[in-house]
Amino acid sequence: MDPGEPRDPRGEGAGRPRDDDESFGYRDPAFDDDPEFTRADPFADDAAYARQRRDLYDDPDQYEAPSFTEEELEGLDRGGGPRRFLPLEDEPTTLVARYLFPTERYRGEWKRHWIHLSGPLGIGAGATLALGYLAGFLTRQEIDGLVTVAVLIWLGVISWVAWKVFDWYFDRFILTNKRVMVVNGIITRKVAMMPLLRVTDMKYEQSALGRMLSYGTFVLESAGQDQALREVKHLPNPNELYLRVVEEMYEPQAVEARLGKDDEGDDA
Repeated sequence: MDPGEPRDPRGEGAGRPRDDDESFGYRDPAFDDDPEFTRADPFADDAAYARQRRDLYDDPDQYEAPSFTEEELEGLDRGGGPRRFLPLEDEPTTLVARYLFPTERYRGEWKRHWIHLSGPLGIGAGATLALGYLAGFLTRQEIDGLVTVAVLIWLGVISWVAWKVFDWYFDRFILTNKRVMVVNGIITRKVAMMPLLRVTDMKYEQSALGRMLSYGTFVLESAGQDQALREVKHLPNPNELYLRVVEEMYEPQAVEARLGKDDEGDDA
């Protein structure tokens, strides 16, 4: 065929579809009667292929929540050793709830270790022993007026110890998905906080006694100059608390997945 001669539309290539024909599909009549032949997608059982098709054809604006396997969720809280978190209350106490805003997610609250009361309790015990010895000595000397003064002093010391115990009870370290807080005080309330996004460094220190009794001191460093919350002493289970804070800072989705699994288990 000469280059200038027009092509025969019934010749080679006449049955080839146009590029813009979306309804074109190959059909061989020889396979119409074959029961083993199917026009189903041969890759329908391939998870990767199905996921690729879903990404291509689904609505791109539709958000899908991240999914975790059972093994991944088990590793979050049952890996053994330091990953075994102690259970916490699901809801904050009334003492703490008033300081949380509605969109904030509560993670836990901790009272300081009982070692925080060792000083006041020691002073109270010493004052009681001293009063008993002094009262017996003054009674033998028949000085009743000084016995009364000694008793009044002892009552003052015991009142101060009771004040310290109540102050310890209302002192809380609080962790949420947004910040860490320390709330203390009985009459004059003090609320100190630090956003997790501003924490540049964090460490905890344990003495030999602290390792034996499981308490420590937390030191938080922030990008700002003035820090309302920097050093928190006598916090219980410092290793567990350290992991909770770090996980909240770097793996918030893992925390949500673990808490969501716990909720499903409780409902079951």
